[in-house]
Amino acid sequence: MIKSASTQRIESIDLLRGIVMILMALDHVRDYFHADAFLYNPVDLSKTSVTLFFTRWVTHFCAPVFVFLAGTSAFLVGSRKGKQELTMFLLKRGLWLVVLELTIINFSWFFNFHFPLPSLFVIWALGMGMIILSVCIYLPFPVILGLGVVLVAGHNLLDGIHVEGDGAGAILWSILHEFHLFALSPDRNLFVGYPLIPWTGIMLLGYCFGTLYTSSVAAADRKKILVYLGSSAIALFIVIRFFNSYGEPNPWSVQSSPVYTFLSFINVTKYPPSLLYALITLGPALLVLAGVEAWRGSVAAAITTLGRVPMFYYLLHIYLIHILAIVAALATGYQVSDMVFTTWVTDSPNLKGYGFGLPVVYLIWFGVVAGLYPLCKWYERYKAEHRAQWWLSYL
Repeated sequence: MIKSASTQRIESIDLLRGIVMILMALDHVRDYFHADAFLYNPVDLSKTSVTLFFTRWVTHFCAPVFVFLAGTSAFLVGSRKGKQELTMFLLKRGLWLVVLELTIINFSWFFNFHFPLPSLFVIWALGMGMIILSVCIYLPFPVILGLGVVLVAGHNLLDGIHVEGDGAGAILWSILHEFHLFALSPDRNLFVGYPLIPWTGIMLLGYCFGTLYTSSVAAADRKKILVYLGSSAIALFIVIRFFNSYGEPNPWSVQSSPVYTFLSFINVTKYPPSLLYALITLGPALLVLAGVEAWRGSVAAAITTLGRVPMFYYLLHIYLIHILAIVAALATGYQVSDMVFTTWVTDSPNLKGYGFGLPVVYLIWFGVVAGLYPLCKWYERYKAEHRAQWWLSYL
């Protein structure tokens, strides 16, 4: 198990987190810069290309890995501090993340001071998951594990339940399980993007997963377990997906070519994350964890740096991408106001016709990550040198 002597963090976990943070930036750059993003869904097999499909699909790993590893980190914090201190940490951090989502992060997406579309995205799910986890940690370990499995594997049984309208009951059900947009008033909508039941289940499983990183588990044994769990998740995905019977509301079908049939097979639902979505993202992630445990070198160190300051990176990357998009809009004949949104960015009617091809998207993505790295390196060093400052644990 790779550890940093100065921080006692588990570097393989930070490394995996850093990888998904880099991939996350690709998805958000695509949202703000790719011309076709304003015209159709990149996983729409009737319109997409193979390259565009995988540009979007590979970023499916980000949210589940991020949430899963947040649970793992909570377990590791608790193993050092005890449950009572962990409870307070999770409560305070969870509340902070919810507030952050509804203010600073929501503004970064829309650049609109009127907040016309308060949105409950991944940071909301992280925050609420931590609040729920702060209570669940007092349950017996088998119960926590069983609850995580039930929430992740069983929530698709609820897919047929809908509450009509824009009232409190419909909003509550959406917060629990259904991706939905609600009209709160003529000029304000609520966007529930990350329902709590499946995402909390993923966090609970991540918490239980933390037991593999205790001193009682040898590195060689842990690697075997990771390979077994990851391979089993992928195999289970293939079997369940083949029969189109459960765990995914979007059935696969034979397409015009074998390649597109394969794309249909792996095209799973993120909102909310289906059982098969969880299997095909977390399974490979566990294999990556097994593979990078002994990965050293300058590239690994750079990626690990990003994984050690995820919230700092997250906040900066959205603002940077949005500001660059304003520059790109001005350079191509659009107005600053076209990058101030009342809808989700890709739903903006003002930007149909704006944007660039995938090569430009990838170039901007590289520039964003490269530009953020020195800032993340500085902040990582600052945190290491100022451990006594309590507020650093919240950013």
